[in-house]
Amino acid sequence: MIDVRAARDDPTSWRAALERKGAAEDFDALMAADSRWLELVPQVDELRGKTKLKGKPTPEQIEELRTVKADLQRLEEELAAAEAERRALLDRVPNPPEASVPDGMTDEDAAELRRVGEPRSGEGIRDHVDLAAAAGWIDMERAAKVSGSRFTYRTGPIALLELALYRFALDRLTREGFVPVLPPVLVREDAMYGTGFLPTEEVNIYRVERDELYLTGTSEVALAALHAGEILEQDDLPRRYAGYSTCFRREAGAAGKDTRGMFRVHQFDKVEMFAYVRPEESRDEHERLLGLEEALVGELGIPYRVVNIAAGELGASATKKYDIEAWFPNQGRYREITSTSNTTDYQARRLDIRYRPADGGPRFVHTLNGTAATARAMLAVLEHFQDEHGAVAVPQALVDAGAPAQIEPPG
Repeated sequence: MIDVRAARDDPTSWRAALERKGAAEDFDALMAADSRWLELVPQVDELRGKTKLKGKPTPEQIEELRTVKADLQRLEEELAAAEAERRALLDRVPNPPEASVPDGMTDEDAAELRRVGEPRSGEGIRDHVDLAAAAGWIDMERAAKVSGSRFTYRTGPIALLELALYRFALDRLTREGFVPVLPPVLVREDAMYGTGFLPTEEVNIYRVERDELYLTGTSEVALAALHAGEILEQDDLPRRYAGYSTCFRREAGAAGKDTRGMFRVHQFDKVEMFAYVRPEESRDEHERLLGLEEALVGELGIPYRVVNIAAGELGASATKKYDIEAWFPNQGRYREITSTSNTTDYQARRLDIRYRPADGGPRFVHTLNGTAATARAMLAVLEHFQDEHGAVAVPQALVDAGAPAQIEPPG
């Protein structure tokens, strides 16, 4: 959640920033509810003080007390309603975008920062479905019989290639000081709320109603909640984790989009970076996470570009987000394969995660997340390193992590 005290001190700047995310009206409503709440709190406190009488009350005091209690009950009801409205609005107002984030409400409004590598022509290049389906290495049809649409079996060399991708990412991040984590994928509502995935329409979230648990769409949720309610020591920061988990997304809002193959599926695996840092370090940490993502993609040899996502496309918790988009020759375009977001203190306030500075009381940490690897990177490898016969020369970094050196077409 946002720092409502800071918003009170400079509502004009906060409103202007949140308008870029389409949240100006919610902010206005929050400020109005907050003002009403601030007005009622001292009134209620004053009346509560008047109910505390010393000694035996006189008849006049008893009569006055009846009036005070009646007024107090009315004001407490008003305060409770104002507090509930204030809280509901505080839950809805997103983190304002950083000034360096471009304006816009669609993915086309993202600002391209740079391109790296030489995109190859898509002439004669098969996509991952045509390349691997014939041999059954990527089997969407059988998966549909078992689980429904947008699920997949990966077998044989493709399964080894994908597993090698995750091991490659974990190995590189471990060298950079990240602690590898295998987190839970079922979490309570508090964890979903704390990371900003709730409240929402929940169209893309799987919920296990019987157990009141949610299947996470990213290990960011479990990694963020790892230190919920804790006060970390300043010397322990930054803390960096690399989580590997299976992720689940309903993708209900993406009907008809990327339905071919496994680019957008309901179940996928991912290596996720997560960092806890002091507030003054979060911008540098964000650039560091982007640098690590670029290093991973660069080691695979995939041409890519980096984009700064537009304000209206940012999630509730993100103040800034970079995407890395790999070149897909068959599609003739760049497609997102990783992202990294700075969520400042938005998640930390919801999860109550603070640190103890050398001087002063505890302060909220800043949290950041970034994708290290998903199967989308593998799909880019299959297209980019494919020859005219459909054979794929696997990058050495993945071979070293257990992938076959060459993936030959069937027959």
